[in-house]
Amino acid sequence: MIKRTFSALPLAVALLISTAHAAPADDLQTIIADHWKWWLSINPVQATALGVHDFDDKLGDLSLAEQDREAKAAQAFLDRLSAIPDQALSVADRTNKGVLVRMLSDQVEGNRYGERMILFTTYYGWHQGFAGMADNLPFRTRADYESYLKRLALYPKLNGDAITISRQAVAKGYVQPCDALAGFEDTITGAVQGKPEDTRFFGPFRRQRPVDMNDAEWLAMHARAVAIIRDVVAPEYAKFAHFYLTEYKPKCRKTVGASAMPQGTAWYAFQARSHTTTNLSPDQIHEIGLSEVARIRTEMAKVATEAGYPSREAFIAKLRTDPTYYAKTPEELLAAASRIAKQIDGKMPQYFARLPRLPYGVREIPKETAETTTTAYYNSGSPESGIAGNYYVNTSKLSQRPLWELPALTAHEAVPGHHNQIALQQELELPAFRKSAAGFTAYVEGWGLYSEHLGIEMGLYDTPEKNMGRLSYEMWRACRLVVDTGMHAKGWTKAQAIAFMRDNSALSDANIEAEVNRYISWPGQALGYKLGELKIRELRARAEAALGSKFDLRRFHDAVLGQGPVPLDVLERQMDDWILSETARP
Repeated sequence: MIKRTFSALPLAVALLISTAHAAPADDLQTIIADHWKWWLSINPVQATALGVHDFDDKLGDLSLAEQDREAKAAQAFLDRLSAIPDQALSVADRTNKGVLVRMLSDQVEGNRYGERMILFTTYYGWHQGFAGMADNLPFRTRADYESYLKRLALYPKLNGDAITISRQAVAKGYVQPCDALAGFEDTITGAVQGKPEDTRFFGPFRRQRPVDMNDAEWLAMHARAVAIIRDVVAPEYAKFAHFYLTEYKPKCRKTVGASAMPQGTAWYAFQARSHTTTNLSPDQIHEIGLSEVARIRTEMAKVATEAGYPSREAFIAKLRTDPTYYAKTPEELLAAASRIAKQIDGKMPQYFARLPRLPYGVREIPKETAETTTTAYYNSGSPESGIAGNYYVNTSKLSQRPLWELPALTAHEAVPGHHNQIALQQELELPAFRKSAAGFTAYVEGWGLYSEHLGIEMGLYDTPEKNMGRLSYEMWRACRLVVDTGMHAKGWTKAQAIAFMRDNSALSDANIEAEVNRYISWPGQALGYKLGELKIRELRARAEAALGSKFDLRRFHDAVLGQGPVPLDVLERQMDDWILSETARP
């Protein structure tokens, strides 16, 4: 799972586009350049992270009027792109065009639904994105800190717009289900709990003083930061908490499925297509999930038998309850995750010819969100701003965070998974929008899950417990296909989803609860993982069969990662072309 950099915009409108009009002699490169210039201007925080400082005193605009303007501009871009025949383009530019068309088409379609007014999930909201904003910004000079203070002071407008939209959403029935919202208020109040100096907002001021400031100026800036956090930011978080508790939560939805909302059935089908980059229906995805669950159960039973247990269920019961499998302190869990990460680092050159330059760290998930969020996630860095990637580990509820899950978890979130893929993406010789704005769930999360499977060859699962952990994680993603579609398209209850997850995976109860809440509040996103992994494994099997002794696993991996995130159909065309080129290679 990837934790995206701060955006003032809801998830459905994260990809933004230009309103520029077509020039008389319009060509693809002009459109791409126009798009990127506009994207930076209306994603000012991301622009700063990418080393573009033209908008350092701005936040994004998440108003509905802005969403409409962006959708209109997206259509204008699509019109411009449709005027360029594919046959006039090189292979690389056909891919560039196809990626941009997919991004813009999703933008236009997504804006047609009232669900665009749902601005938060159990995993993300504007308030948490803002609280983590500093993690993705450079802090080297006085100007960097001045920019940050200006942005903190702009929060009332952002928060006010978000509350206004959420109030409209309540009135029209576009609200999150009650069943998914337990503890959500803590993610709001926890962000400003304690003294201003104790919050994440003050984090940049715990660093070394910039070289272009003296001690007196640095202390004065500290005082300004404390005042802004105390007098501007904290009251806005209190305002959101009050709105949530008095207006939103009392009107939360009693049903869990997206289909219960206005336009819900059509919107969910769109979400499924968007996150999987396929035309599969929810019913088709559900059946694929059931097939995968059955296959993985058989593998789990075999591992349990070989480990000396009478059944799959008996082994899972032991894994869930034996205290020797669990860390006693957050530091112990972080140390174990860090050790596995470094072990995998040492194996990487055997499986990849090209490795990223950007390093990554291992950090704790912030305490105010840890209780209700996923077991781990990755936050991308920025080579331009000197920011490393980070693998965030959940150190809450330690009795629910088994050590035997860590090899698969680390392979997915760090290397060879998200950090390896995203850090390489940032270095590719591609148009900037494909390096920084494109992110297709099925490709990105499919690679993460494929990386867990690659861990078999890397020797990560050297005990039956770790191997069962790997299978449990694969089962987890297969179950998603069943329970996500079950709840949002087939009328399943939350209790049914939890029971299905518990019966088939070895996940702890806390993880299952958090995960099902995530599927309820973020429909469709979880479908991309397993479908993306299945496609990558299918393409590898095709390449191995076609190339025989010519197949080079390192070259295969470099080819998959070498174009950055693309829709699955585009990836398939690319890899078929790669197989032909490898066949001709001496």
